Amino acid sequence: MASIDKVPGRGWRARWRTPDGASRSKTFTRKVDAEHHLATVEASKLTGGYVDPRAGKITFGEYAATWVASRVHRPSTAEHVESYLRVHVLPRLGHRPMSAIRHSEVQGFVKGLTEVLAPVTVANVVAGVSAVFRSAVRDRVVAVNPCDGITLPRRQRVEVVPPTVDEVRMLLAAMPERYRVLGTLAAGAGLRQGEALGLTVDRVDFLRRTLRVDRQLVTPARSQPHFAPPKSEASTRTVPLADVVVEALAAHVKAFSPGADGLLVT
Repeated sequence: MASIDKVPGRGWRARWRTPDGASRSKTFTRKVDAEHHLATVEASKLTGGYVDPRAGKITFGEYAATWVASRVHRPSTAEHVESYLRVHVLPRLGHRPMSAIRHSEVQGFVKGLTEVLAPVTVANVVAGVSAVFRSAVRDRVVAVNPCDGITLPRRQRVEVVPPTVDEVRMLLAAMPERYRVLGTLAAGAGLRQGEALGLTVDRVDFLRRTLRVDRQLVTPARSQPHFAPPKSEASTRTVPLADVVVEALAAHVKAFSPGADGLLVT
């Protein structure tokens, strides 16, 4: 049960128990403040919003490490998240207790990032920090996410101008011969890098002049390359091939035998 007792020379001490039964206390100068605090604690316990003050003492770096280890991410996404946190976030916020990090501090952190990073990268970094805090709120480590309402730098839209046919031909001519087919697949079939790298002979139908995209080759920096699903469900597709692409694929297979796993480019 919650209680209040007089502490000689110090004021009034409020005592209560957390939802898991642990004992907590806090001292106030005035009895009315102690009473108000206990009322707030009991109300938060009833509504499921109670946050143990001691839980927020864990540092951002410590909590982020457990968060990263528990996420179900694609390998490439996991590498990006780990890199953003390690390079940009932990040097600034890693040593700070979770409950001590305020909205204004995060906003100042973002302003500093805008001086050295592109707007899209700043947004990605902040998204990672916010994800950590959202998890901390659900875990009752902190009461609120200090990233809510953060002002991000405006992104400047840049018009995408596709290269001309002549420019594509110049790029292909500059590539090593065994890799030119990758450029042809990108320009002529719209394949992403991982989709082109993961293309195997059995996914190409030379008779119907199509190829099937149902996986990609992921090449993480810290682990072995491996097949994985495409970027999204909509990325699984059958692509019709122009004559120039079919001819390039046929010439490549003739000049460079596919690997043991059927990969066109090794």
